[in-house]
Amino acid sequence: MEGFCLAFQHVQHSTLSILFLLLLLQFDAIALQLNCRSVLGAGFAGLSVVWHLLKQSPKELQMRIDIYDEVGIGGGASGVSGGLLHPYSPKVKLLWEGAQCWKESMKLLRVAEEASVSKDCRTGESAEDMKAFVAHKRGILRPATDMKNMIKLNDNVKTCLPSCRVETLNDEEAQSLLPGVCLPFNTAFYMPEALNINSQHYLQALFQGCKNLVKESSTLESGHKQLSLHKRSVHRLSDFEGEYDAVIICLGAKVNMLPEISGRLPLRTCRGVIAHLELPDDMIGYPESGPSILSDAWISVQGPRSLKVGSTWEWKSINSLPNVSTDEATKALLELLPKASTIYPGIKDWVFTGARAGLRAMPPLTTLGSLPLLGCINDVIGRNHTCRYWLFGGLGSRGLLYHAWLGNLMAQAVLSCNEEVIPSELTSWKATEPKI
Repeated sequence: MEGFCLAFQHVQHSTLSILFLLLLLQFDAIALQLNCRSVLGAGFAGLSVVWHLLKQSPKELQMRIDIYDEVGIGGGASGVSGGLLHPYSPKVKLLWEGAQCWKESMKLLRVAEEASVSKDCRTGESAEDMKAFVAHKRGILRPATDMKNMIKLNDNVKTCLPSCRVETLNDEEAQSLLPGVCLPFNTAFYMPEALNINSQHYLQALFQGCKNLVKESSTLESGHKQLSLHKRSVHRLSDFEGEYDAVIICLGAKVNMLPEISGRLPLRTCRGVIAHLELPDDMIGYPESGPSILSDAWISVQGPRSLKVGSTWEWKSINSLPNVSTDEATKALLELLPKASTIYPGIKDWVFTGARAGLRAMPPLTTLGSLPLLGCINDVIGRNHTCRYWLFGGLGSRGLLYHAWLGNLMAQAVLSCNEEVIPSELTSWKATEPKI
């Protein structure tokens, strides 16, 4: 009898061991399935989300991230942006959560800087060009153009960030920075720590930073991470159903082309043309420490002999092509150059060399300003889904400022399956939208 009991216990123990092993195998299979993420779009928003997903995910977590963008890294509006980075409104007022946005942007810029000099970085650009994508630390000058708001502007300056100061300059002080600059009201606001980023180089370097994280995970005792870029168009969200447990939509203005979303988001499209100018060889170059300029038209300094001037605002456009026709470029120059020459008359000596354009997704205006749209949108697109769909859009013309902090929040929300980690100011748009 005792032998029978021992045999029974052995069989029972073996059965439990097998069941436990099967449960572990089943858990691993589920884990692999639940940790496949798709990010639609490879601009500021998309790459920020990818980096933060990789950085924040538990080391033991096995994860696959697929990026979909028909053009590739920085092929949309992000890649052609002027690259002027600061946390202030046109009235020099700190934007909503501007301090946090500025802080997180600096962190992500450092990530990209480190990645840009890594031995694995292959972008088609010279190493010197890549190192210089944030080297234009000239600051930004914003001349006062409206006397009636001068008191308010001066008050706003007093509450500026210590890490991105705003200094009030008179004409003489401004001339010492940029000889020949014209101040209509003898006053300008100078942001010495503000940056001028080469957006395309930055995005390439940030993507390399993402790949470096994946490579690091393979050398550690941690779950395997995979990252792939697919250069193909996204036609509908249903194409991703069943393959991914989360899809993060970072398509900018192209989000309205998805049939499940079209017409359901409070976004307006706006096409902006940016002109590229160069200085003839026989002319004296832009001052080495000369700042970029923000006014009715902005001037983004690319080097002593290279400038970008922008931007036009063509509302309701659906043209997302970066290429600009001769007629469109001519029209843009007729609009931009008079505005730019009002502040920097010397721009008349510069020669037009080409133009690029991007289609912005502009969010609605709120009491806090124009805030991006974030959140889980399963309730917006309707029907039951096995996948969670997330939106990160409406960055408008401030993608460079918002992308780092909001990408961080979006990654937290996706990893925890909890929308509540996102500030309600960024998800409240859903309360006013009709549900399908």
